Amino acid sequence: MAITLLNPDGLPAIDVYHQVAVATGSRTVHVAGQVSWDADGATVGAGDLAAQVEQCYLNVATALAGAGATFDDVAKLTVHVVDWTPDQMPALLEGVHRATAKIGTTAAPPATLLGVTALDVPEHLVEVEAVAVLD
Repeated sequence: MAITLLNPDGLPAIDVYHQVAVATGSRTVHVAGQVSWDADGATVGAGDLAAQVEQCYLNVATALAGAGATFDDVAKLTVHVVDWTPDQMPALLEGVHRATAKIGTTAAPPATLLGVTALDVPEHLVEVEAVAVLD
C-alpha cells in the first residue's frame, strides 16, 4: 500500500480522519470535486446533507475505481459544504459512515472541511475531491 496514515504525538487524534498521510507511491490520482449526481446527472438527496455526502463519497469511489484505486489509496480529501455551521456535523458524519459502509472501507485520510457560499447548482450542498497515490 502506498499510503500510511498517522496521528503524530502533539496533534489531536480526530475520530473521522488522520492528521497525516505519508505517500510512497509513484502515481497520483486527482479526482475532481464530486457532487451528489447519480450516473444520469440527476441530483440525489435534494435538501438532505447526509444523502448528498453519501452520494459524493460513492462518486469519489467510482472515480477512484476508474483509475485502479480505492479509498485505501486516498492521501487527502477536501470537502466543501454550502453555508457550513458546526451543527451540520452529525449529518455530514452520517453520510460519511453510510458511504464507507457501502464502499467497505475504514480508511480515514487527512481531510479539510471548507464552508462555501455556493456550488455549481443551487441544490448541491456538498462537494468532495480526493488525491490518491498508487505504487
